[in-house]
Amino acid sequence: MSELQVADSFLVANGKVRGIELHRERFVGSCAAAGVEASAFWTEQVGRLPGFGRWFPRFELRTSGELAVQLRPAPPVGGRVRVAVHEGPDPRTTPRVKGPDLELLGKLKEAASHRADEILLLDQDGTVLEAAFSAIAWWDDDTLCFPPADRPLLPSVTAALLRQVATTQNVEIAERACTPADLQSHEVWLLNALHGIRPVHAWSDSAIDPLPNSQSTTWQQHLTALAQPL
Repeated sequence: MSELQVADSFLVANGKVRGIELHRERFVGSCAAAGVEASAFWTEQVGRLPGFGRWFPRFELRTSGELAVQLRPAPPVGGRVRVAVHEGPDPRTTPRVKGPDLELLGKLKEAASHRADEILLLDQDGTVLEAAFSAIAWWDDDTLCFPPADRPLLPSVTAALLRQVATTQNVEIAERACTPADLQSHEVWLLNALHGIRPVHAWSDSAIDPLPNSQSTTWQQHLTALAQPL
């Protein structure tokens, strides 16, 4: 059994964070649903984070009821990714809460590491939900698409920020149910707090797509510009 009831991580780069209030809302809200008040703890611990260097702290509510923070150096930011599709139903027990399924998801990703950088999870009807440690978005012509919000999705801070950027850029946003086969003809992005945007350049054993026309660099710059001092 996982020792985590709730967890939340974010990139701190020279004292700046993207979407810190959204991370706070997700963590404190999930803790409250578990019967633990975490607002004061969050505020105190965020105030103690270093103002220099690159960090990837993880805020935790453990099954013991203890609140804790792991101050971890940030791993290198990745680029393009190869994805594989998890065979079978979504194995998560609490898909809308980050924490309890992290150990399981880590094992799934590790098992697929010989053939992919990330693994996609599907709903019962074969619709793509998200990856083990990333949300998903894709382009359909000039429309930025996301899985339907009524699906069992983890509330992604990076996806929420990307929607904000799209709104400011007057880009149309849509929610669509798509299978992996549907997505292989589109520009697809994986999204998370550490990496921001990583474009998918290969599916399982398929050939690598050099992605010469990817929009990801420009949109990554838009996301980076949202980082605010703690």
